[in-house]
Amino acid sequence: MPKIDVAAVPKLKGTRYPAPFNDPCAERLRQRLGDAGGLTDFGINLMRLPPGNWSSQRHWHSEEDEFVYVLEGELTLVEDGGETVLRAGDCAAFPKNSGNGHHMINRSDRTAVYLEAGTRSPTDLITCSDVDMMSSSTDGRFVHKDGMPYPDG
Repeated sequence: MPKIDVAAVPKLKGTRYPAPFNDPCAERLRQRLGDAGGLTDFGINLMRLPPGNWSSQRHWHSEEDEFVYVLEGELTLVEDGGETVLRAGDCAAFPKNSGNGHHMINRSDRTAVYLEAGTRSPTDLITCSDVDMMSSSTDGRFVHKDGMPYPDG
């Protein structure tokens, strides 16, 4: 049956970033709805971002388009060009290889809920804008921008 039982989809807390890069994202919750539905060409995540948390480190993708749609609450989108408030019903798109580092921060007093969608390129490279970190989808490891692995990666 194509209907996904959202309540049964595991909630993943935080990120896989090496310390200390996970700290601002530690309470973020992700449910991989696309995986639960067996999708392989693109992913859809139901995200819950508590007050004070970040969606991720500011980053951009070499080969993956990304899209977010806010369902509840308020988020501040931070990108190279500045900050934009996103509220329920707002959306944002991030074309692949733009070099425009982006993430969202919940500066409100309640949890924000949003959908995150993206393509699944097997050769994507994620580059973080503000910290010395990147990751390739070929192996999922987090490395310094010079290619040296992090001790726990």
